[in-house]
Amino acid sequence: MDLRDVMAINLRRVRHAKKLTQEELAESAGLSVRYVGAIERADVSASVSVLGRIAEALNVEAADLIQQSAPKPQSESS
Repeated sequence: MDLRDVMAINLRRVRHAKKLTQEELAESAGLSVRYVGAIERADVSASVSVLGRIAEALNVEAADLIQQSAPKPQSESS
């Protein structure tokens, strides 16, 4: 599995765990909904700066989104 696929899986898992829609994540990260969807489908590779913006919007470490193992979503109160 390549890094694009790993990020797609982790991003979707974390976003769902935090009960966010793609629209909510996109707005919070300052990205388009289409771009977030493309990242989640592994159609595009996110740049390092986009990875950071997504991680910040999800309140997780950027490394959590590109690790092979499942990231542990932090609670909203963290």
